[in-house]
Amino acid sequence: MNVGARSAKSWKRACLCAISEGVPRRSLYVAFIVGTVLNVINQGDALLGMASINWLKIILTYCVPYAVCTYGAVSYQLRLTETPLERQA
Repeated sequence: MNVGARSAKSWKRACLCAISEGVPRRSLYVAFIVGTVLNVINQGDALLGMASINWLKIILTYCVPYAVCTYGAVSYQLRLTETPLERQA
């Protein structure tokens, strides 16, 4: 199998893992908790009305934990499904 086909197959498996059982829900839960804590830390003064709110920062503060949690779950699932021969290559 050539490198391009292997790469496309890996991306397809990764995308399927990202939407598989429980990953989106768990990632949303983590993003909500971690994003809220980070927003309070980073924009507490804005949320209390002492400064202007930066909506882009608020959105990104929730997106980053979602992406990190999803990446961790996908990489773990992909590692579990690897065959021993693929690990050696």
